[in-house]
Amino acid sequence: MNERSAERNWLKIAAVTVPAIVIVGWLMGQVSNSGFGNDWYAALDKPAFQPPGWAFGVVWTILYTMLGIALALILAEPPSPLRRTALTLFAVQLALNFAWSPIFFGGRMIEIGLVTIVAMLLTATATANLFRRIRPVAGWLMLPYLAWLCLATALNYETGKLNPGADAAPLGIIGE
Repeated sequence: MNERSAERNWLKIAAVTVPAIVIVGWLMGQVSNSGFGNDWYAALDKPAFQPPGWAFGVVWTILYTMLGIALALILAEPPSPLRRTALTLFAVQLALNFAWSPIFFGGRMIEIGLVTIVAMLLTATATANLFRRIRPVAGWLMLPYLAWLCLATALNYETGKLNPGADAAPLGIIGE
């Protein structure tokens, strides 16, 4: 396959992966009543470094788009054991991502959300590293996502710390 047809190939794949990831991410947020429209969440004390509510929809749309492009770039590469491992890790971290809103917002489980997001961050870091080894730009496309996951992890932890007794299934990780 020449370079030009490889370029068209990943673009065709991205035409599927980008909308799929953006739409499923949006649906998970809707199903779990995520964000400031959630009465339980709206009543919680928030960390001082919490971004404004409107930023979450904008940022997640951009990050999901970048993830869809990174995935398309890897899917366009020839099959290999490394690619298979990278795609498996990508699927795991994305499943954790899609599970987080129903856990945190829908289930009101702050500490289980924290465990989920830490697992997501670790898996996404490993994914980005493998993507970088296969096609460097795909790994770099995941860096803003990793940065946002670091912020989201801190927000999850601090929200739990600021709101003792608000967790529907405390594990004893954050306190009380």
